[in-house]
Amino acid sequence: MPIDYAESCEAFEWDIPADYNLPAVIDTHAEAFGDRVAVTFRNEAGAREERTFADIRDDANRFANALAARGVGKGDRVMHLFPRHPDAFAIQLGVLTRGALVVPCSSMLRAKDIEFRATDCEATAVVCHASLTEMVEPVLDSTPLETLVVLDGEHEGWESFSELIDGESADHDGPELGADDPMSINYTSGTTGQPKPVMHRHRWMRCFELVNGPYWWGYTQETDFSDELMWATTGTGWAKWFWSPVGVGLTTGAPQFLYDGAFDPETFLELMAEEGVTRLCAVPTQYRMFSQLDDLGSYDVSLREVLSAGEPLNSESITDIEEAFGITPRDGYGQTETVALVTNYPGIDVKPGSMGRPAPGMGTTIIDVEAERELGTDEIGEIAVPVDCPGIFDGYFEKPELDAETFSGEFYRTGDLASRDGDGYFFFEGRADDIILSAGYRIGPFEVEDALVDHPAVAEPAVVESPHDERGHVVKAYIVLAEGYEPSDDLIEEIQTFTKEATAPYKYPRRIEFVEELPKTSSGKIRRVELRKRERERVE
Repeated sequence: MPIDYAESCEAFEWDIPADYNLPAVIDTHAEAFGDRVAVTFRNEAGAREERTFADIRDDANRFANALAARGVGKGDRVMHLFPRHPDAFAIQLGVLTRGALVVPCSSMLRAKDIEFRATDCEATAVVCHASLTEMVEPVLDSTPLETLVVLDGEHEGWESFSELIDGESADHDGPELGADDPMSINYTSGTTGQPKPVMHRHRWMRCFELVNGPYWWGYTQETDFSDELMWATTGTGWAKWFWSPVGVGLTTGAPQFLYDGAFDPETFLELMAEEGVTRLCAVPTQYRMFSQLDDLGSYDVSLREVLSAGEPLNSESITDIEEAFGITPRDGYGQTETVALVTNYPGIDVKPGSMGRPAPGMGTTIIDVEAERELGTDEIGEIAVPVDCPGIFDGYFEKPELDAETFSGEFYRTGDLASRDGDGYFFFEGRADDIILSAGYRIGPFEVEDALVDHPAVAEPAVVESPHDERGHVVKAYIVLAEGYEPSDDLIEEIQTFTKEATAPYKYPRRIEFVEELPKTSSGKIRRVELRKRERERVE
């Protein structure tokens, strides 16, 4: 049943027990419905495995015992580096059961990135998949890492995860944990500098259960999970892993699907049909690739909800999914530092291009970038959240100077720009440093990109400012072409005319460059900062 937004906002309460912690939640699940399948896992090689909630709890305790024997205890930092894996949750929960902090790392990182993170947070242990140990080995001598655990295989000098837990007790007498105990250090993507160590406490998971569960995924205490299967396509190294697989799947007791394999639209749709996925959360790039399939509507999927996160979802993709499956994709917005700040909650009338409306309890608003005052309708400003909101982080790991800078005012400032209409819907305008000033106009890159991607020749665009003698800057579009199209002056003119008709004429890209690929962070976000640098270098 759709949520009554106004009623929910008025009734919302931050119910976070002082003794809340994630291992205790899973222990409760294991006792209440331990035989429920928590994870159904498949990979490219054809393997298929399942883990119940009792399996996860027991293996987590076994791993916690093994870590205790190796001196890992409360407050220690344990890095992990592995793909989507059926034992991912047991490993993370085993670390948390010891009172240690998990430090997720993506398989898209490099050795220097591992070195930076391990040194920055002084991690003493790492769990690494056998296929990724080469990323860690070169920097072991320059980091505090001592306890080395390898997953799915053997590696000289490393201990095997499967052998470590073999024979260990499924009970563990660990330290007492509460909602305010540190839980994780999630490094930001680093679009403009070195990644920052965002520290979250156990209450973060309760906030996901209270906000992301009902106001994004549509899961409430009344949900019947007997015919539910959620799939968030994120990897284990990202905050989004905590946003959905951990923060919603584990906390609510929802069964979920994990797939370890490269993205292929046909394969993903076949998996959804075969496994009976009912709720999907993917990224805009994946939805755009779904949209390019001529037979999208022919797949016999059981989808009830379709979610998008990472960057705004273009209106063309929304329309294609609606026509194929009769479901309107719902965008959600938040950061590594937060839970969902703005969502298209279940039952909402989705406005194409909109992030939705502020999630209950968060106090999300839009403020003037300079004066830090709240703005009204149709004014572009910075998305901000009151600093005392429980749904945001409360510090960077051992970085008091960053804490002082971040929490010195009334609001936590996200660095993202948006506007809101008369109905309270937010519309993403770009990063604060992405806004283009051209001949006195303020132009947000997303609106232009949203218009560009509707052209059949455009597979993926990125819009930035480009220095101009008369206008100061003009709109420049870097474009990855769709299959079957070749760069030409005629195509440039066609795309420019198309964009003028789709949005305000002054926003069209006066300059267009076709590229094979766009520069991105390891989490898949477009590095517009790099593209802006290219444009500056052209005139220097």
